[in-house]
Amino acid sequence: MPKMKSHRGMVKRVKVTGTGRLRRRQAMRSHILEKKPSKRTRRLGRETEFAAADTANVKKLLGR
Repeated sequence: MPKMKSHRGMVKRVKVTGTGRLRRRQAMRSHILEKKPSKRTRRLGRETEFAAADTANVKKLLGR
């Protein structure tokens, strides 16, 4: 049986911390920023963790 390949698109979008947590960028920050409040765009600029329901699936795609 060959090795499982990791999903390259997911590898580019996810960072794994030293403790094994998964970090991701937030959506809604790429365009149409003029109408969004500065407070919201600053908040969206920070990385966040995946939802608990998604972590198992993301780890599977990463090959972990």
